[in-house]
Amino acid sequence: MHEVKDTKRALVRIGYDGQVHKTFRGHQAYARFANEVRVLRHLEQRGCGFVPRLITADPATLNMTTTNCGARVDHIGPERLQELFRELETFGVRHDDPEIRNITYRKEDGRFCIIDFEFAALLDEIATPPPPALRWSGLSHVGKVRTNNEDTFLALTFDGQEVHYLGKNGEASWAKTDFVFAVSDGMGGAKSGEFASRITVDKITKLMPRGFRPAAPGPASQYDFTLAELFKAIHYDLLKLGQSYEECRGMGTTLSLAWVTPGWLYFGHIGDSRIYHLPAAGGIIQLTQDHSHVGWLRRNGQLNEREARDHPGRNALNQALGAGHQIIEPQLGVLPCVPGDRFLICSDGLIDGLWDRHLDEIIRTPGAGPVAQRLIDAALERSGRDNITALVVEALGA
Repeated sequence: MHEVKDTKRALVRIGYDGQVHKTFRGHQAYARFANEVRVLRHLEQRGCGFVPRLITADPATLNMTTTNCGARVDHIGPERLQELFRELETFGVRHDDPEIRNITYRKEDGRFCIIDFEFAALLDEIATPPPPALRWSGLSHVGKVRTNNEDTFLALTFDGQEVHYLGKNGEASWAKTDFVFAVSDGMGGAKSGEFASRITVDKITKLMPRGFRPAAPGPASQYDFTLAELFKAIHYDLLKLGQSYEECRGMGTTLSLAWVTPGWLYFGHIGDSRIYHLPAAGGIIQLTQDHSHVGWLRRNGQLNEREARDHPGRNALNQALGAGHQIIEPQLGVLPCVPGDRFLICSDGLIDGLWDRHLDEIIRTPGAGPVAQRLIDAALERSGRDNITALVVEALGA
């Protein structure tokens, strides 16, 4: 392949067949990948002929393949440039960067084309208010083997002044408040793991109101900074307790947290609890990375899902809050949250019993009782060796 661009955000190569292969990386890689895929699909459905056509898209590798729209141009008149981007808007898309660097020339038909839609917006979504409500369902179970539950989950809504805890199941408007949904899985001897996960939840409750909508919602915001500071504060508190009290030595916890604002979901994660995205269009995507050597092997294609589940080192974490780790690098991300989207936040006990395809099927299939209860019941039926926690969030349409 011929390499045409290699930056912190993407690697772009041209194959021998002329197709364009783009791999997203760096900050907010998944959100940028997902947005470009959905915009290109929208443009294809609308019959737009001067943009790349999407051929393949792989969420696991953040790689997409498109048709080739020719070579970049060195010069184009300002009026013609504006005309091209105005024409794009007739197909329902507004480009975030209407500059010459995103214009190519396709000599086969003598046509100027537009490329790179990582942050483009669908005009229908700009004109349509965000979904008016969220529905959630959460539950935690001790499992069949353990005598205490080191898992904790949190569902709350907050503004700049106060916090309101939410019930296990419910539905509420998100017009004037933000929502936080989180799962933590404690670790350590005796009761210290349970203590660590509860400290984590308490710290979130105290600190989140300070970060209420720190910037305009969207990919280019300060939400990731707020989440990074939150993770750091919890981490140092757990380290301090571990150093001060013998019974707390080595205690730590995972944390997978989703911060939902109108139209967007921001997430922070460390450990091997997980956040899954179930897009309205179908499928299930693991947003978070398991912070373990086994997780690294899986991400790099050296293990499949079955091999990773059976690996003897699957529970050995190389990152967690507390647990003696001096430096942490939580995973942070953001993606649009549109009507019909669902998100699952869970501890590793749920995954021990259920494969990804089972999660997808249970969450999308209507059934008796709350969806979190149905997930827990299915996991207990197949395993139950660990504590099990599931928290499902759905963005409702107007």
